[in-house]
Amino acid sequence: MIALIDYDSGNLRSVQKALLKVGADVRIVRKPSEINGARALVLPGVGAFDDCINALQKQELLAASRDFIKTGKPFLGICVGYQALFDKSEEFNSCAAGVGLFGGKVVRFSTNELKVPQIGWNQIEITQPNCPIYKNIKSGSYVYFVHSFFPKPTDKSIIATKTEYGESFASSVWRDNVFATQFHPEKSQGIGLQLLNNFVSLAP
Repeated sequence: MIALIDYDSGNLRSVQKALLKVGADVRIVRKPSEINGARALVLPGVGAFDDCINALQKQELLAASRDFIKTGKPFLGICVGYQALFDKSEEFNSCAAGVGLFGGKVVRFSTNELKVPQIGWNQIEITQPNCPIYKNIKSGSYVYFVHSFFPKPTDKSIIATKTEYGESFASSVWRDNVFATQFHPEKSQGIGLQLLNNFVSLAP
């Protein structure tokens, strides 16, 4: 069973449908006890960093997510669910502390010459070819983004893919059992489904 965290994020159903399409048994969870027995955990996200963190705290799912990660079972963060894993965000004078699993902060695109948010398809350069969620996915593949902010990891070795949009940014990270993407695999058609299938296959 794959546990999918529901904190009233807008793209929950599309993530659920994509996971079901790759054959996963999905349970939507809204409290820590519902995570019990999960083989993997997914934290999706659409919206603001503070809203995500505050909702997770209110539902006691922030600590539950940390505890799950410590089990060594696969964890996937998507979009704001990716950003939430870092220390803090510059979004809207954010004051909420992130999960702090990875060092670094979430920043806005720095150039005024770009259309922000970035909405649409862009390429990923795979910088960690051995990252298991990129099995059978080619560097240069196109995936779907909707974001104005992105994390800047302190530890560059966790960067799994990079993407160019006015500047180079970390479009996904990987460390041990934790995977996270700034792009939306559930909206990235065949490439996204391959990524989710790879993730589900890691669940013990």
